[in-house]
Amino acid sequence: MPAPHLTHPSRAGLGPVVPLVASMVSLCVGTSWAKSLFPIVGAAGVTGLRIGLSMLLLVAVQGPWRWRPTGRQLRAVAAYGVVLACMNLSFYACLRTLPLGVAIAIEFLGPLGVAVLYSGRRLDLAWVALAAGGIALLVAPHGGRAPLDPAGIGFALSAALFWGLYIVTGKRAAALVPERWIVCLGLCFASLVAVPVGVASAGASLLRPEVLAMGGVVALLCSALPYSLEMMALKRLPAHVFGVVLSLEPAVGALAAFAILGETLGGRQGIGIAAVVCASIGSTLARDAAPLKQAPPAAA
Repeated sequence: MPAPHLTHPSRAGLGPVVPLVASMVSLCVGTSWAKSLFPIVGAAGVTGLRIGLSMLLLVAVQGPWRWRPTGRQLRAVAAYGVVLACMNLSFYACLRTLPLGVAIAIEFLGPLGVAVLYSGRRLDLAWVALAAGGIALLVAPHGGRAPLDPAGIGFALSAALFWGLYIVTGKRAAALVPERWIVCLGLCFASLVAVPVGVASAGASLLRPEVLAMGGVVALLCSALPYSLEMMALKRLPAHVFGVVLSLEPAVGALAAFAILGETLGGRQGIGIAAVVCASIGSTLARDAAPLKQAPPAAA
């Protein structure tokens, strides 16, 4: 089927950007809190708890059984949900050994890749090179700091791939499914993947009262609230604009991790994050000055 119509950024206005920024702040703060649960239930346990509780919250509030989706709509939401689960499992796995700001910067290669694919301009290759240089500064050992964990980097790159797919599948779901049902049903499908993995990893520890209480806060800040806000933005913004607006997320994540977890970055790592952010901003400015390329057809 044809991809959703892409609206030029100048016609989209600032309205859809506001919920996207709010989503970004909520997600970074919530993820910093979530990391404090790793010693108790592990990364997979936190992921399963976060997605499972978010699903229960939205199901109770929205009652998705009142809607009867077509097979086409159900497939679109299922793809969105499965990608959502894989993205979070990969991202939380990388957070076991990587600072939050570094992890987000690496993961951001996914949205930047989507932006470049939707543009097709040669100039965007320069922005990709700038982002790659920034990532190299982030992962290279320097200043007496221990080198970053290769497995953590691998999980972050996997999360980047799934984040790019999340934008594409979310955009497709937003074009086919009423907005109020997308996140709720997507989390239902995500729970089918993430919750069993979390239970297998953490077991009965997930049922401890303090873990459930903290997990509820994390679920609200990291899933229920940001994904609902993101879906509002996805409904009204082109996929490439959606990815570019998130360009500040590595910096926001680094600030949130510093304030909540006390994580600090070296000067070169700060420059690396700035390079990733600048690559996204430069890509946006270049794209605004040229006609947009039609998005590729969505997968069947």
